[in-house]
Amino acid sequence: MAGDDVGRPPPAPPEVAMEFHALNRAKAVRQESYFAYLFGVREPGFYGAIDISNGKSILFAPRLDPDYAVWMGPIKPLSYFKERYMVSMVCFRDEISAVLHDHYSGPGKPLLFLLHGLNTDSNNFSKPAQFEEMEKFDTDQSFLHPILSECRVFKSELELALIQYANDISSAAHVEVMRRTKVGMKEYQLESIFLHYVYMYGGCRHCSYTCICATGENSAVLHYGHAAAPNDRILNDGDMALFDMGAEYHFYGSDITCSFPVNGKFTADQRLVYDAVLKAHNLVISTMRPGVSWTEMHKLAEKTILESLRTGGILIGDVNEMMEARLGAVFMPHGLGHFLGIDTHDPGGYGKGMDRPTEPGLKSLRTVRVLQEDMVITVEPGCYFIDALLVPALEDSNLSKFINHDEICRFKKFGGVRIESDVHVTANGCQNLTNCPREAWEIEAVMAGAPWPLDKGALASSNHSA
Repeated sequence: MAGDDVGRPPPAPPEVAMEFHALNRAKAVRQESYFAYLFGVREPGFYGAIDISNGKSILFAPRLDPDYAVWMGPIKPLSYFKERYMVSMVCFRDEISAVLHDHYSGPGKPLLFLLHGLNTDSNNFSKPAQFEEMEKFDTDQSFLHPILSECRVFKSELELALIQYANDISSAAHVEVMRRTKVGMKEYQLESIFLHYVYMYGGCRHCSYTCICATGENSAVLHYGHAAAPNDRILNDGDMALFDMGAEYHFYGSDITCSFPVNGKFTADQRLVYDAVLKAHNLVISTMRPGVSWTEMHKLAEKTILESLRTGGILIGDVNEMMEARLGAVFMPHGLGHFLGIDTHDPGGYGKGMDRPTEPGLKSLRTVRVLQEDMVITVEPGCYFIDALLVPALEDSNLSKFINHDEICRFKKFGGVRIESDVHVTANGCQNLTNCPREAWEIEAVMAGAPWPLDKGALASSNHSA
């Protein structure tokens, strides 16, 4: 498709019978995250074991039917997997019991530590491994999960390199989307530009999550883009766009959100809300370092946004009293961020003895931990005008007294703004791994055709004019 064709409204799609959608379709396999963390195996059907007494690692491959070679390609020898995944040995999956017994020299049954535990983010339990003749082993399902979850909180240099790569290609893709956004396009056209870019130029076959390509009032839907709201709105002049998209590379992901006006120019109201969120985003990142409480970072973001909304006339009264009344949760109902790694919401947010807050807004925090070196966490403050939250707030005397009723009506169809970067906590502070236009004037310049990063001449000129 030529570049000039991108903005044209597409023809109406044909009607498709519902039974057509029910047909089974093979999808690209995405490995279970803990297994990927330990072994890096991309093929399905494998088991793995690590002897914690000596560190030796064993992979167990499925014994494939000869027909596999006809439909799926050559059947690789076990030596291929041993070399590729750098394990001590590789056997077939139907040999698990015999191999593990052969490697055990102690009394009684061998003890297997199986992965089973609660994901405090999804509230789902991991499924422990099962195989034939498990009755010949003693098993423990409580020891392994919390240890591995804690290991995954802290990233190695190689892990950081993968996350940085995913951020680099995703940042560039966001800039490409920003440049090509035009009034009259469909949201999914911008999604397709992102998906094409990260695969074509970055080799990223998977994304970390379903793309959120929200414009207009859709940008107030926090997890827009799902099956019932599939990025299908037409972009209108005067809309704000909120695009939350991140590529994944070799299991490790990115999670980036950019917000900008679809016509390339901020209105005064858009600038007010955008700058409020940007100020919170920048202040949190400048404050982050080991020893800082993530809960306090969330409160800092809330307070910063409330102060800006008060300055802009949307709110009235004392900001500290607003904080006590939890007014911030009306405008930012989600948590400030989450751990990032192999999973978009990496585990370890709530370790043993850590309780989830119960107050509005704070109860949505993905972690309440104190920051430590080599954590990677997203910083994603937002400000949204959500009817489902604003209407009850306006009817609540404890909250409505802070809201300028005349001014808030102007933002009823505004939607929302979120700015999200992926941040590595370092020994003395932090490093922002994301590189997207953030200042309003940077966004306007890039959408008008300026290169990114902006050259020093453009930077000096823009600062002078500001």
